[in-house]
Formats: sequence, structure tokens, C-alpha cells
Amino acid sequence: MANPYPPLTDTPALTPLLLRGAFLSPFKRPRPDAEFPRTRLVLPGVRVDLARLAAYERVCGFATGDDALPITYPHVLGFPLAMRLMSCRAFPLPLLGLVHTSVEITRHTTVPATGEYEITVYVDELAPHRRGTEATVTTEMRVGGASEGGTGGEVVWESRSTYLARHHRAGTPTPTPELPPARAPLPTVAEWRLGEDVGRRYGAASGDRNPIHLYPLTARLFGFPRAIAHGMWTAARCLAARGTPERTLVRAEFRAPVLLPGTVEYAALDDRFALRDGAGRVHVEGFVYPVVA
Repeated sequence: MANPYPPLTDTPALTPLLLRGAFLSPFKRPRPDAEFPRTRLVLPGVRVDLARLAAYERVCGFATGDDALPITYPHVLGFPLAMRLMSCRAFPLPLLGLVHTSVEITRHTTVPATGEYEITVYVDELAPHRRGTEATVTTEMRVGGASEGGTGGEVVWESRSTYLARHHRAGTPTPTPELPPARAPLPTVAEWRLGEDVGRRYGAASGDRNPIHLYPLTARLFGFPRAIAHGMWTAARCLAARGTPERTLVRAEFRAPVLLPGTVEYAALDDRFALRDGAGRVHVEGFVYPVVA
């Protein structure tokens, strides 16, 4: 079925969206049963800026020069569309304080860096969370056969991200599904010393220049003692170290922020991985599964 909303003609600029979302945040009243925008934003004719891709690969630890996109890079392409939805007046959760709690990615085939794609982003649902309300945002990347109005062609990559708005909820909270506990702590594979500029470098490569990631002063305005790393950077850095099959399902849960500068331990065993501090506090944990065609 054709998408009833007209396709976009260009990638939305992130900074104005962040400002709009910040301005509207005090007027939002989040709740799980709130109405939310059903719009499907579609951006056809997307091509990758190879210089920006190389900067992303360097800051995340992926090999540069490969024709295939890193497993997490399509998230960067779809993020401005997601921000347009989450910063609009009809989205019921305040953008300020919204926490990216998880991402699940399915890559159905290799995604060449030199291809042309159609990106679709929509809010899939709102759900109760023990700490408030969580929104699920779906991103799809298609190639070939785009129909008039968008949403045509084969899905080669897709993701589901959850974003949490913390607020008090009356009654008994509904448990949120989480990763099953590991049978034993994962062994440490490497120790990474992270510079205080990681957030700025990732922001320049991804376009996500949220103030909490840039400088100690701007992070303190939002209650953090220092700048914190982007959640998607932590996931990408772990997956760059681990590697992923061509057809794969990846899930990462963001447990606690990574303060910059800092030192973290990358741990992995079989299909699982984690990022934690020296005291054992987990920042990120997840898994990588091959997908059978």
C-alpha cells in the first residue's frame, strides 16, 4: 500500500529540530495511552556522503574504505527523520530528558556504501515502562523499486529503537522485557581509554550534536557531571570490535551513561557483548545473532 504522506525532498536539519523539541518539552504530558503521530516519513534517493562515512568509521573503530556500510550507519541516515517526529507538537513525550534505552537492528543483506536508498521512519507504539513511558521508533532502509509516494522496494536494513520519558505512573507498573541475564560475567577482551572529545567527534560524523555529549559545561546544564558518550557510539564501538555476519540481528541495551573522558572494559563471549567500567557497572550489553535466509 502506498504511503499516504508525501515523501520528503531533503534530510531535515537536526539543530532546528532539537531547538523545537526543547521549546515544546515543558508543554508535554507523557502517558502510555496518549495519541502519537501516525505519519510515516519517507526520504527517497538517499546517498551516503563518503567523507562523512569515513569520519564515522574512524571514531567508531570500523575499518575504513570498505564498500559495505557498518551495521549501525543506517541509524545515522534515519535519525534526522526520527528527530522530526519526536520534536513535533503531536509527539506526546518531551524531547528534553528522553533517554535512548535500546536498539534492535536487523540487516538482511550487505548494504553497499555507494548505493541509493529510501529511508522510512515512523513511531510504532507507546508502552508503559516501570519508570514512565517508552516510545518505539522504527527505521527501514529499502533499495530498488520505490513506488510513487514511497515505501516501495526491498527492505535491506531495519531497526527498532526505544526512547524513555521518565515520569510518575499511578498503579502497578508493567515490567519491561529485558535481555536474559548472562550465566556468568563476560570475560574482558580489551580496555579502552576514551578521550573527552569522543562526543564531539561522533557528533560531527553523525550530526547528533546534543549538548549532553559535547562539553562538561553543556552536559552540566542537564545534570551530568561531564559530557557523556552517545549510546549509539557505544554500541557501534562494541560491534566494530566484535564484527557481525552479513545477515544479522543485533540488540543493545543502554544501561548507564559513559562519562568522558574515561576508561571502559569491552567484554565478549560467543554471541554476547558488554561495555562496563572497572567496578563492573554495565554501560551497554547485547547480543549478535546470525539470521538464516
